[in-house]
Amino acid sequence: MSHVIAVAGKGGVGKTTLCGLLIQYLCEQKKGPILAVDADANSNLNEVLGVEVEATLGDIREEIARAETAKENPIPAGVSKADYAEFKFNSALIEDDDFDMLVMGRTQGKGCYCFVNGLLQAQLAKLQNNYPYMVVDNEAGMEHISRGVLPNMQTAILVSDCSRRGIQAVGRIKKLIEECDMHPQQIGLIVNRAPNGVLNEGTKEEIEIQGLNLLGVVPQDELVYEYDCEGRPTVELPEDSPVRKAMSEIVKKLNL
Repeated sequence: MSHVIAVAGKGGVGKTTLCGLLIQYLCEQKKGPILAVDADANSNLNEVLGVEVEATLGDIREEIARAETAKENPIPAGVSKADYAEFKFNSALIEDDDFDMLVMGRTQGKGCYCFVNGLLQAQLAKLQNNYPYMVVDNEAGMEHISRGVLPNMQTAILVSDCSRRGIQAVGRIKKLIEECDMHPQQIGLIVNRAPNGVLNEGTKEEIEIQGLNLLGVVPQDELVYEYDCEGRPTVELPEDSPVRKAMSEIVKKLNL
C-alpha cells in the first residue's frame, strides 16, 4: 500500500513546482518507483517533470460516461464497460525510469458519474499496491480525495507564498482536511518564494494564528522563473539551486 502524499495550495504559489521537486528527491533517494498523480484540473505537473501526456483520466471518464448516448459507441461490441475502462485507464499511465504518472484532467460534466468513478477508484486502488509512494498534486479543494476517487493521504503538504493572505488560504485548506475526516498522519506547511528565504514577522504571526506546522521556507529563485519561461522542466535545475537545496532539507524532516 502506498504512502500517499497530498500537496495542496491555492493557484499561483508554486505548488506544482515544489511537488515536482519532491518527486525528484524521492527518486534520487531510491524511494521509487513513485506514482505521481496530477489531480489539478489545470494540469501541468508533467511539464515540471519533463514528460508528455497523451490522455487524461478525466477524458477517458467522460468518454465512457457518454458512450451509450454517443453517435458511435467507442466501446467495441462484446467488451464490457468495466473491461474497456480498465484498458483505457492502463493506457493513460505514463511510464518513466523512476516514476509513473497519471493525469486526472478535467472535472466531471453533467450527468451521473458514479459507475465510472467507481471503476476509476478501483483501478487506482490496484495501482496503489505497486508503489511505495503516491504523490498527488491537488487543487485547493482537494476534490478527488474528498470524493473518495483518490485514496486517503498519510501526509499533507500545504504550500503558500509568503503573504499573509496566502497563509490564511492554506489555513482554510487545513480546516477542509479536518472537516472531511481525512486524518493524515502529518500536516506541514511550506512557504515558497520568500525573499532571501526569510519570512516577514507578520507572516510568522499568521502561521501561528492558523495553527500550522512550518516545515520550511523556499527562497525566491530567478532561475525557476527563467526555466519556466524557456519551457524547461524544473527538475533540470542544478543540484546547487537554492530551491532544490531547500526542498531536500524540508523533505528530510518528513521522515518518509
